[in-house]
Amino acid sequence: MTAELLDLAVIGAGPCGLAVGVAAKRARLRATLFDKGPIVSSLVRYPLYMTFFSTADKLEIGGVPFAVSGDKPTRREALSYYRKVAEQFELEVRQRHEVVDVARSPGGFTLRTRHPARPASELVAARSVVYATGYFDSPNLLGVPGETLPHVSHFFTEPHPYWHQRVVIVGGGNSAVEAALEVQRVGAQVTVVHFLDQFDPRVKPWVLPDANNRVKDGSIGVRWRSRVREITPTTVVIQSEVDGSTEVLPADWVLALTGYRTDPRLLRMIGVTIDSRTGVPQHDPKTMESNVPGVYIAGVMASGYDANRIFIENGREHGDLICAHLKAKPPRVAPGG
Repeated sequence: MTAELLDLAVIGAGPCGLAVGVAAKRARLRATLFDKGPIVSSLVRYPLYMTFFSTADKLEIGGVPFAVSGDKPTRREALSYYRKVAEQFELEVRQRHEVVDVARSPGGFTLRTRHPARPASELVAARSVVYATGYFDSPNLLGVPGETLPHVSHFFTEPHPYWHQRVVIVGGGNSAVEAALEVQRVGAQVTVVHFLDQFDPRVKPWVLPDANNRVKDGSIGVRWRSRVREITPTTVVIQSEVDGSTEVLPADWVLALTGYRTDPRLLRMIGVTIDSRTGVPQHDPKTMESNVPGVYIAGVMASGYDANRIFIENGREHGDLICAHLKAKPPRVAPGG
């Protein structure tokens, strides 16, 4: 049996998903958020001592003030803030409820969710669905032998485990550069492998000089214009894109920090058209409604493979667009609207 019909089912309880929930509350729409992990699970995966690029006011949701101790919010402060937002607006968030299937139904849509502690899946009925799943759970894989070995990770949390270890870091963006610096500072032997001939130009301007200086003084080794071809339990085999030569680097750990991308599988399941080149789901930017009526896109999901186009700062606005469009649809889907 399905439960009472929701006005809105939100897949993803990250900052942009929370913003949809807040907008729904204000629009007097009954909404429930579903996430396969904890609330703002993407932030949980951030490095423990990370500081945001954005100022606190650009990360605020629902007008709730975000007070921070320094110039920029830290990961810990952000986690606390978004919990506070969910509590203040009394959002219904079902943590550890993974949405595994979405199908059309006479009243709108039926979602099938799965909780790891429950033997049977649950069915949820909703008039409309918002996809706000983000991208941090879908790393850009290297696609090489050995990538699934236990000493290989696509996430970096803290440097301590790498003390006096040989660490190969793949990538040249913010995540890779910051990890290289932190790991080097605790005494690791660090080698960065990157397919360009320099670090990415979008690396934070206050981080890049330090990284370049560590490369110049030899504290951090680099292999520019190179790609990983194989990972073994003790080595990384790389190939130069300049002359095709190969090199075997010793490695106790491999951090493949090559970025992340959205996962459109659930969208395709319901019939949303995805651009094969950009990964952008078809949608109206004025309402965020996809080509499937009643299905909406929120947050970085709307940017497809370009994770640098939509952030919390502009993705938080999608909730208001979505709920305004829902409230304008006749008949009203919530009482007293």
